[in-house]
Amino acid sequence: RYVAVKVLPASFASDPERLRRFEQEARAVAALNHPNILAIHDIGTHDGAPFLVTELLEGETLRERLQEGPLPVRKAVEVAVQAAHGVAAAHEKGIIHRDLKPANIFLTGDGRVKILDFGLGKLTEKEVPRPGETQGATLTAGGATEPGVVLGTVGYMSPEQVRGKPADARSDIFALGTILYEMLSGQRAFQRDTSAETMAAILKEEPQELAEEGNRIPPALDRIVRHSMEKNPGERFQSARDLAFHLESLSGASGASATSLAATKMPSRRRLGHKAATESAILVVTAAGGCVAGRCDSRDTGVRAV
Repeated sequence: RYVAVKVLPASFASDPERLRRFEQEARAVAALNHPNILAIHDIGTHDGAPFLVTELLEGETLRERLQEGPLPVRKAVEVAVQAAHGVAAAHEKGIIHRDLKPANIFLTGDGRVKILDFGLGKLTEKEVPRPGETQGATLTAGGATEPGVVLGTVGYMSPEQVRGKPADARSDIFALGTILYEMLSGQRAFQRDTSAETMAAILKEEPQELAEEGNRIPPALDRIVRHSMEKNPGERFQSARDLAFHLESLSGASGASATSLAATKMPSRRRLGHKAATESAILVVTAAGGCVAGRCDSRDTGVRAV
């Protein structure tokens, strides 16, 4: 069968941290079996370079698609629902992606959404929640991320990731909210001139409202997006399944008027108002660089800083 091969260059394989993350991705994804997650067929090493053999995808990344402009509302919701289901399946196996972004979401030619690159994924085990907590903290299996270390992609990180705090499933929900915002508006929710300014915006600012006068975005959908991007994790959707459910509710009402969609209620303390490889090609990408076939988007570069 035709497959894609993801190779970690020998120069990177000498870096224990990069190698650990690559192997962690292999273990994490191989444990999953879901139509919205890239499937891994094999893991191996050739001339000292580790590699993964994955299913071959034909289509384009969401990042490439967004270069053409925002998606129609119906399409954006469809992509978000599939992505949320894939993320939910990972969460149910104790795996958090921690680097969701348009470059890591693939749109196949037959309309399937695939989540890529669990290189920053964190295998977790839930602790017993303390009194008053709605969700337990998470522990890293096989090596913890040091406190105070920022790991992710600027612009899509949750506030807790920006602060270097432990990330749980709700961090992925925040990232999904920023991706849905970008699909609908064509603009990044928190993009600023520098990484520092972008991270400050994530911590302190709110994105421009989607449902402005003259905009075709249903207010109810705007509320879902904002509920996903609450600064406080406890005020977001508490599971990717919940996010998918609310999006599917809107999708099911797609024939309804914007007025009826606007009546949808959302619980919150706030006002909730190029192409991929062809069949005969082998796709070679670095494990942690965000480059595909030698092309990189500098805006999607991963950040790891103390």
